[in-house]
This record gives sequence, C-alpha cells and structure tokens, in this order.
Amino acid sequence: MHDTKDRLSIEFICVLGMPPVDFIRLARELGVSAIGLAPQPITANPHGYPAWNLLEDAALVREARAALADNDVRVALGEGFLVRDGMDLTQFAPMLDLFADLGAPAVNAVSMAASPETFGAFAQMAGERGLRATVEFLPLMPPASFAAALDYAAACGAANAQVLVDAMHFFRGGSTVAELAVADPAKIGHVQICDVPMPARTDDYGLEAREERLAPGAGDLPLADFLKALPQGVTIGLEVPETAKAYAGIGPLERLGPVVEAARGLLARI
Repeated sequence: MHDTKDRLSIEFICVLGMPPVDFIRLARELGVSAIGLAPQPITANPHGYPAWNLLEDAALVREARAALADNDVRVALGEGFLVRDGMDLTQFAPMLDLFADLGAPAVNAVSMAASPETFGAFAQMAGERGLRATVEFLPLMPPASFAAALDYAAACGAANAQVLVDAMHFFRGGSTVAELAVADPAKIGHVQICDVPMPARTDDYGLEAREERLAPGAGDLPLADFLKALPQGVTIGLEVPETAKAYAGIGPLERLGPVVEAARGLLARI
C-alpha cells in the first residue's frame, strides 16, 4: 500500500480560478500535500474570484511561497504551457523561472508542435532550471496516444523529457493498461486521474475535459487497473473540474472532498 497523502495532488483546473494562497490552504484542509499551478486562471470562474497573475505580482509570489511552507504543501506541476511549431519559446522563460522559484519539479506542456524538436527545445529550457518537462497527449492532436507520446518524447532530444498520462485522454485515445504496464517507468513524469463515461456522451471533447469530468469510480474507466500499472513513485494529480456543480453554488471543499476520498479509496486497494 502506498502513502496516499504524499502521492496525491490537486490539479489546477479543479479549483476554477481560485487564488493561489486560498488553493494552497484548501489542499491542506483536504489533507493533500501537493498541487498543480498555473501563472493565472485558465478556466471558467463560476465563483467570481478576483483576477490574479503570478507573473505580474511579486507580492503574490511571496505570499504563495510562504503559504506553501506554512501549510506543508508543494507545487508538483507547473501548467499553462502550449507549444507550437515556429513560436518564440523564450516567451516561456518567466513562467519557467516562476515554477523553479516555487520549487516545482516539473512543468507540463500541451504540444501542438508536429516537430518533436520544438518540444525538445522547450524541455531544454526547463532543464536549464532543474525542471523535468512532460508532454501531455490527447486524441485531438499529435501525439494522440500513449505510444505516440513516448516516441515523441524520445525523439525530442532532451534527456529530461517525459510523458504526462491523463486517464481521460489515455483511454479515450485507445491506449491500454497493458501498454502502461510495460512502459519505461522513467518516462512517465506525472499522472492525472478522473473518470468519464465510455463512450463519450458529448461531441465537445474539449469542453468535457476542461469543465465536466467525474470523480474516480463515477464513470467507466478501469482506474484500479490503471493505477496498478503505474510507477510506484509517480505523483497522481486529481483533475476533476466540475463546473456545473460550481455554478450551482457548491463550493470547492464540498466538490473536491468526495473526489479526494474516492482517489484514496482506490489507492488503498493497490
């Protein structure tokens, strides 16, 4: 049995724009010791939180750093990177500096780049700051499967490049637990879990992914087998945005408490 307290993380889109210090305190209240973080909100804002931007507010960065220390919470993953061919990757330097400053071990990029070398250049920038770089695959764009993402990371030319495995994208893209079980554990840099119906009940894949995922056990994914096939030390982020519940007035603690408990229940059985 693994230590679920230290293995779980709450991903950034779960809290729908909640300011960083409040998010950190929420994680502590839920008994979760890690979070994913982006420099500014990237989701809908049902609760009407004030705008904030860590890249433009040095005082907020200091407050977040202090809150992490005071609440014994760590940043497990830096988010908000979208990599495309031909873009000026130096624009990401301030974001990479931010996550290195906050102690994140890794940053994640959704890659729309056909060329693995483009992601490799991003990963090299991350590596210069002591960060691992994960590429997130999803069925909407290449790399569209777990196998393709492994090949993509291997071809990018950066030793610190890994793959982020999101359960929704993994199963919806046709990847299998058998593939996961035989993969090199060193190439799996971060994992995100949720549940979804199979097959999908909506044609809007992106909207479902950003706003309406289900707690573990509430959908059709074989999450117990999925978790058993993972490397034992990898962080498992809960990526369960429930925007409809938020618009209905259900607060983040009430939304995420059952999600955390469902994940703990799954992990306790492996």
